[in-house]
This record gives sequence, C-alpha cells and structure tokens, in this order.
Amino acid sequence: MADAVKVLASNRHVFHDYFVDETFEAGLALTGSEIKSVRAGQISLKESYATIRDGELWLIGAHVAVYEPSSRENHVPVHDRRLLMHKGEIARLAAKIKQKGFTLVATKVYLKKNRAKIEIGLARGKKQHDKRDAIAAKDAKREMDRAMKSRE
Repeated sequence: MADAVKVLASNRHVFHDYFVDETFEAGLALTGSEIKSVRAGQISLKESYATIRDGELWLIGAHVAVYEPSSRENHVPVHDRRLLMHKGEIARLAAKIKQKGFTLVATKVYLKKNRAKIEIGLARGKKQHDKRDAIAAKDAKREMDRAMKSRE
C-alpha cells in the first residue's frame, strides 16, 4: 500500500532560480503549536534554505504562522528549525555542498504517515541566460501542444 502524502506547501520558485540535481527527504523537528500550524497549511518556504551546522541540518528562513487557538505557549514565526536526517546522509550532503556552486534549498513540505517531512534539493544557481532559455523552451512546448491539439 502506498504511503499517503499530503503536500502542505511547495516552493515552485526554486525551479526557476536553480538547477535542482537531487532531492532528499528530511523530518522537521517542530513544537506543538508549530505542527498544528503546519497541518493547517500555514507555512511558507519562499526564502528558506538549509545549512549544516555542527553536524546537524538546519532549515533557515521558513515562516510558520502563529497558531491562533494556542494562547500562551506560541512559537516565533521565523526561526531556525532542526531537520532530521541520519548522520551519514548529512555527511554526504556536506561533501556535496563543498563543491563549488551547490546549495540546499527547500522545495516542499508534506505529511507522510502523519509526520511532517520536508524535501530539500541540492541545487546550483541559474544565470540569467539559463532562465531565458528555460522560458523559451517552455513557450515552444506550449505552442507545439496547441498545434497538436488543433490538428486533432
């Protein structure tokens, strides 16, 4: 039986700004009010990325909205959150990041088996001409699809 995956937030802008070579799954370490907000879809990955500090993986810049029903014990919306991966995987990622031009970017957050997971991508930045080429290719494909549809 396939695992039920519910996508809560995605960062489609990443694929416009970066070439994503590989993606990895990591768990999110969240507090009680944070997980309730995430389950409600109140998370934004717009300017978020991941980094490795002291052998641990951290998510930087993700915004998790304040959970209104939680009165006193609420969380700060933007702070560094720990990501959960095996040490061997983190070491492998650290070796890849040391290569020139690679970074870790957050691509989407989802629930898998009722646990909050994040997909991070190993990415290289695109130059302006690469972005133009991607847009031109997408437009050409759209035109070809229209022409094929009109022939039917």
